[in-house]
Amino acid sequence: MDSITVRSRFCETDALGHINNTTYFVYLEEARIKFFQTIGFDMDVKDWQFILASTKCDFVSQGYFNQELVITTDVSKIGSKSFQLDHDILCAETHQLIARGNAVIVYFDFQEQRSKAIPDLLKAQLNNHFRSEKTEYS
Repeated sequence: MDSITVRSRFCETDALGHINNTTYFVYLEEARIKFFQTIGFDMDVKDWQFILASTKCDFVSQGYFNQELVITTDVSKIGSKSFQLDHDILCAETHQLIARGNAVIVYFDFQEQRSKAIPDLLKAQLNNHFRSEKTEYS
């Protein structure tokens, strides 16, 4: 499991004092970038081979200003041309589940403008981060 920690900022909250729903997608993007770095891919646009095909976030409980959050990232599915990342966003202090998200990532050739088979070396790295069951939180 890969993880990052973020602290919610005032500008990320709405009029009710909650973390705004769009902010969670920014946190998920940060977690994806860290995950890619962990498996050896830096954000070099000249050598980037992934596209985000789908992303989703379920809001489970409320997050607030100045709350420290932990975002975990695991691989939950590996196909021939795509894979799925699952994210849990937790309160760092209580480990309460705040939100659960996922992203479908396609291996993509930008010169040919088409998806391609995931190379075996990348599949092996993805398998190192594979989690078949979701963790249950209180």
